[in-house]
Amino acid sequence: MSDTVDVVATGDVAPETLAAAPEMDSATALAKVLKRALIQGHVARGLHECCKVLDAGHAQLCILAQSCNEPNFSRLVESLSKEKNVPLFKVAEGKQLGEWVGLCKLDKTGKPRKVVNCSVAVIKDFGPNSPELEFILNSVKQAADE
Repeated sequence: MSDTVDVVATGDVAPETLAAAPEMDSATALAKVLKRALIQGHVARGLHECCKVLDAGHAQLCILAQSCNEPNFSRLVESLSKEKNVPLFKVAEGKQLGEWVGLCKLDKTGKPRKVVNCSVAVIKDFGPNSPELEFILNSVKQAADE
C-alpha cells in the first residue's frame, strides 16, 4: 500500500493544499506507532508482560482493549498506569490490537489470518519522533484534560 495520493489539480486549488497528507485518525496512527515499536522490539504484549513493564516504570504508553471480558484485568492495568503516570489509550477491539502487535499469521498476500485477541499492550520506547506519535500523544493528552 502506498502512502502517496494521486490528485489531479484544478485551477482554483493551491498546489500546497493538494500535497498535504490526508487527515489522520487514531487507529491508523496507533497502528503505525505500534508497528515501528514492534520492529525495534519495544512492545510488551499480554497481561503478565505488561504488568512487569508497568511496575518497573519502563512503559511510555499503555494500550487497553475495551472488549476485555475480565473486569479485574482492566482495573489492574488502569490502576498501574495511573500509579506510574503512564498514558492509557483505549481501543475498541482486542482482535484489532492483536493484529497491530503482531499476534497473527500473514498469508501470501500479506493479509492477517488467525488473529489472536490481545487485551493489553505496552510500548517501552517509541523510537524516533513521527507525526503519528505526536497525534497519539496529543489525543491522549486531550482525553486526560477532559
